[in-house]
Amino acid sequence: MTYSTTVPAPDGKGEFAIYVAEPATEPKAAIIVVQQIFGVNADIQRKCDLLAQEGYLAVAPDMFWRMEPGLQLDADASSSWDRGVALVIRFDTDTGVRDVQATIDKARALVGGRKVGLVGFCLGGRMAAFAAARTDIDASVGYYGVQVEKMLAEKDTLAKPLMLHIAEIDPNVSAAIQGEIHRALDDHAKVTLHDYPGEHHGFAETFGVRRSELAAREADARTMAFFAEHLA
Repeated sequence: MTYSTTVPAPDGKGEFAIYVAEPATEPKAAIIVVQQIFGVNADIQRKCDLLAQEGYLAVAPDMFWRMEPGLQLDADASSSWDRGVALVIRFDTDTGVRDVQATIDKARALVGGRKVGLVGFCLGGRMAAFAAARTDIDASVGYYGVQVEKMLAEKDTLAKPLMLHIAEIDPNVSAAIQGEIHRALDDHAKVTLHDYPGEHHGFAETFGVRRSELAAREADARTMAFFAEHLA
């Protein structure tokens, strides 16, 4: 079953919507799915639905609610990119992390105190890294996260497992930045990095022209094994 509900904003400035996908049986754990720059669109909702089929309660918060609530864009449309980029430039990471923590609290309540994981894409990949450093999330996964390097100064606060999937050919994450991430995190006991040679930003989208089937399946298999281990 799927439905939408709301979470009170931690700063008291309103509430934001979350998309919820429930498994058919008692959930093993909860997993928060954090959007790209296109909102909680069909791609993100489908990722939630697939996680529910695997026995997890999946929750996708509207990260752009302060600017354009309810946004759902088509990642294959050029106009969507212009709109999404304009929003992400205005997006405040610190405030976003607090919204993520509020979502964690909500998800944990929905599964009766069981563990909560997080998987994010693009903007959500950034949030996965910051959530691992600043929240009480139990395990986080980021796909082709943008501005992950801004979290590296906080790497010593990483106490829970973090996995990052890095696309080699990513105009948003240069080779120099990828190297910076590796130098900072390769030896970190809580961090696992996976590189995808020849792959582009967005390779693991559920729908659309950017999906790379083999790489997406490999990354998703690693993600599910990671969650099976750390959310048990």
